[in-house]
Parts: sequence; structure tokens; C-alpha cells
Amino acid sequence: MTAVQPSHRRATVHCLSAALLAALALAGCQSTGSPADAKAEAGAQRGQPAPAVAKPAKTEAVTDAAAAGAVANAAAPAPVQSRADVRGRLEAVQVTGSRVAEARRSAKVAQAPGIAYAPPAPPPPPYYSQPANTEKYAQREDNPVQRASEQPLSTFSIDVDTGSYANVRRMLNDGVRPPADAVRAEEFINYFDYGHPAPVSRAVPFKVSTELAPAPWNAQRQLLMIGIKGFEVPKQNLPPSNLVFLIDTSGSMNSPDKLPLLKSAFSMLTKQLRPQDRISIVVYAGSAGLVLPPTPGDRQQDILDALERLQAGGSTNGGDGIRLAYATARQAFIKDGVNRVILATDGDFNVGTVGTDALETMVADQRKSGIALTTLGFGQGNYNDELSEKLADVGDGNHAYIDTLQEARKVLVQEMGSTLLTIARDVKIQIEFNPAQVAEYRLIGYENRVLKREDFANDKVDAGDIGAGHEVTALYEITPVGSKATRLPPLRYAQAAPAAAGGGEMANLKLRYKRPGEDRSQLIETPILRSSERAAASDSLRMASAVAAFADALRGGSQYDGWGWEQILGAARGVKLADPWGQRAEFVRLVERAKAQIGELKPAEKVAVSQ
Repeated sequence: MTAVQPSHRRATVHCLSAALLAALALAGCQSTGSPADAKAEAGAQRGQPAPAVAKPAKTEAVTDAAAAGAVANAAAPAPVQSRADVRGRLEAVQVTGSRVAEARRSAKVAQAPGIAYAPPAPPPPPYYSQPANTEKYAQREDNPVQRASEQPLSTFSIDVDTGSYANVRRMLNDGVRPPADAVRAEEFINYFDYGHPAPVSRAVPFKVSTELAPAPWNAQRQLLMIGIKGFEVPKQNLPPSNLVFLIDTSGSMNSPDKLPLLKSAFSMLTKQLRPQDRISIVVYAGSAGLVLPPTPGDRQQDILDALERLQAGGSTNGGDGIRLAYATARQAFIKDGVNRVILATDGDFNVGTVGTDALETMVADQRKSGIALTTLGFGQGNYNDELSEKLADVGDGNHAYIDTLQEARKVLVQEMGSTLLTIARDVKIQIEFNPAQVAEYRLIGYENRVLKREDFANDKVDAGDIGAGHEVTALYEITPVGSKATRLPPLRYAQAAPAAAGGGEMANLKLRYKRPGEDRSQLIETPILRSSERAAASDSLRMASAVAAFADALRGGSQYDGWGWEQILGAARGVKLADPWGQRAEFVRLVERAKAQIGELKPAEKVAVSQ
């Protein structure tokens, strides 16, 4: 046997060392001054040949596959490779496989003889950081005081949304004063249950009730409360549901109060499903995709697993997501069932169709197919309240804001029937005030729901919908004829109203609605008699008045004759209604928090009582 000369052995060892060091240098993406360069310099000082170390032009992470390949090549003698050869192999490396496969490759490298290789685990992706507050709210002004002799008709669409209250609650709990436009009085009022009487059958899907009593902030005015209660349908009797969860998975949703809370909220709804229900999941970021095709409700684990796999990243192409969600809903359409898209987002659409008007038109076109749209808002910093509310309005749905798991349970579990099942469409209210009895009136809230008088009888004009068991509450502040609390100065040339017109009627209430699947509206009329006025407001009216005054105080406190935080607190604390979910107790705490954060209203912000 021919003996191997020491010089040959040294050359072989040198070649192996050079190849191994080059591969490890590439795998770690070493730059000048790295440990690999230090080893090469030390070898040159000892008279050893310098290893060929490739220095890529770009500093990029190289996968475990590069290191594993380098170890395999080093197992047999190989000539020293040129930098061009090594660079060519580096550029040919492709990232493939899952995290599990990468872990296995790393383990094989670590177990190779003479090699100690334990790459650190990649850090979790950081939560999305909003650089500036870009939340969007529709600008609006409070409804003006109207003189009944000049404008006897007041017409508006009902509203069952509650998102404004929950969103403002989030701000107050975070120590932030809400912007005035974030406060919508009707959504504050409709957040609470006032115990309006319910209809006895579904033949007439809801019951209308009224209450007239002195206004708590000024006894020379009156407060008229209109209550609408929808027919209650037990969960087990709900028709089959075809629901499409349309979920925003863009980078802006990578925050604890967004996608993680969203997953928990939809998990609650999933656990209420029945075998006859169908669930689909569509997601959108830079583009839209179908994550879960229509799946029976009793396959809850499949649905929960699909939710759990969702991750946030990328831009926000909401337009494509809406189109795909409606297409999926049409594919699984259930005749005589509940067909609804539930859009969950922070509303930050920034790719594709982004204009509010264009998105509204898209949703309005889709509602003709019998598929409604509910919007659920999440998060802060970039929340687009204006878009979320408008899409729900034109989509024959409702809008809620989810700030806590408790709110998710309220909207998607406790109020599941009213959230999902529509029992009356295009519900409009028109009140004609009798100028002989009413000098002035003001509608509290509903500023973005006001309709033209001719819209009331026009069945082609869209309006709000009522879900099973829903309550709708509206308040009017009324100044009777002869009261010293009028706000508008008298007109020089105005004609006096006929003294006996209308007899003892204060007003006449008209309500129009459509049954699901019908195009012609039904009419309900209810006269409001002056004799119906109560000497003192009921607990329900006192609670509603406290909530309305709270909304006004957050907007600057200009409408309620100087009522301040103490008066609002006193009214709320005095309500003796049942509070099984602690919502009224929470309201008292919110008023206390607002008082501490904002302080007493300035005298300039108060309105003096007219004499």
C-alpha cells in the first residue's frame, strides 16, 4: 500500500476545511469582519491556504438547506471552489417546505460528526404599529330645532346600530376623549334595552309604543319616546343560516384588539351553529381568497381550525374580498333562510376599490340578491367607522363595534337572532306634529338617517331593517304651545296656528315597513294624544334621557339646558330596571370616567333655560 505523504494529507485537510468554512460562512451570511473572515486571516498568518469565502452582494437570510448542502459536500475531499462557483450555488437555493421540515433539517445538521449547529428560532412577527391616528368619522351636526308651524313633518329611517357606543366606551376606558363625530346619540340610546312591549304574533312583525312625559332637564318641555319591538324568534327556531365570514387579514389587523379578538368572537358564534347552517370563510389582504368553502355547522372543529390558522400581513384589498364573499354566499344560497355576509375589519381599505362611494355602490347592488351585510369593527388607530357604518346601512344589515369579549358575546350570542334574522325591511318613521299643540320639536340623533318627506311613501327608497327581537328607540324633545321654554324667536309675519286643529292630538305617528321578500310596504298609524302625558317619566324614559344627555355632553353639552355630569349620573343611578348583564352599571362607571377625564362642562358650552 502506498503511504500517503504528510503534505498530501495536509492538502486534503486544508481543502476540507476551506470548503466547510466557505459553506458555513455563506449559511450565516457573514460579512467582512465576521468570525469566518477572522479564521481565514489566522490561517494565512500560519502559512495555510486561505479558504474561498463568497461574499454575496445582498445581505439576505439563507435557509438551513444551504448549510445542510454544505455539510454533505464536505463529507468527501473536494477541490477548493472559486467564489463564482460558490455564488452560483447560493443563487440556486430555493426556500421550500414548512417550519417542521426546516426543524428536521436543522436537527440533521446539528447531529453531523464534528459539527455544532443550532440556529436561533426566528422571532415572532411584531404586532402592527400604527404611526399616527387616522381613524375616520363622518362629520355631522345635531338636528336643529324645528318650528311645527313651518315644518310639521319629521321623517327618518330607523337605526339598530350600536357601534358608536362600544367604540366610545373603548376610548374612555383608554383615557382618550372621543371626537365629537364619533358620538351618535341614536346608537348610544339603542345600545340599551328599555322593555318596550312585544307583538303577540309574527303576523305584524313588531309593536309600536309611545310615552310622553316632562323632559327631565326642563319641565316646560316634553320628551316623546317612540319604541319599536320586533317579534322574538328563539335560536332553535331560526331558519337555516348561510353565513360568510369575510375577515380582514391585512397587516393592520396584527394587533391584540384586532385579529386575535376577531378569532375569539367568531369562535363564539361558531359554537351556536346547527347542522342545517352553513359557514364559509373568505379572507382578504393584498388579494382575496377562500379559506373555508361552505361547511355544515356541526363540523365546528373544522371551522374553528380554519379560524385559528389565520394570520395578518399585507395590504388591504377590501373590494376584492367583498366580491368574493358575495359570490360564495350566492353559491351556498338557502331559499327562505338567512343569507348574510359578516365583514370583520378595521376598515382600512388601501388597495383596489378603496373609495367609499364605489364600495357603497358595490354593496347596494349585491343586496338585491337577498344577501345582507353586517359589519363588525375592530381595533384603534386606523379604524374607519364611517365606511363600516355606511356599508352596513346600504347592505340591509347592522353595524357593531367589538372592543371586548363581552361585547362579542352580546352581539353574536345574546343577540344572535336580531343580528342574523331580518323580520322587517325598509322601516321608516314619519311624525306629523300638530301646530296647535306643538310649538317646537327636535329629533335627538338619527342625523344621517333623515329622509325627505316624499321618501316615506316611496318603496324604492332604502331604509333600516329590524331583526328578530330587536328594539328601536327614538326620542323627540317637544316644546308645547304656550311654554316659556321656546328656543326660536317669534317671526314677525308668521300666521298663528289654528287653535282647534287636531283636537287633543299632539302628533300622528306613521310607520312603513316591508315583510322579507315583499316589495310593497305596509302602513301603521298611531295618534299621540296630549292626554297620554304622564306626570313623571318612567324608568325606561329616564334611562333613555340620561343616555341621550351623556352623548350630548361628550359632543360639547349644548342641548340640555345646562345638565351636567352630576345630573346625568343622578338620573342613571335612579333607574331601577333589571340589569342582568351589568350594562347600566357599566354606563354609570363610564359617566364617572368621562367626568374625571373631561371635567365640568364650561359655562359657554351650556344653554340657558328660556324664560
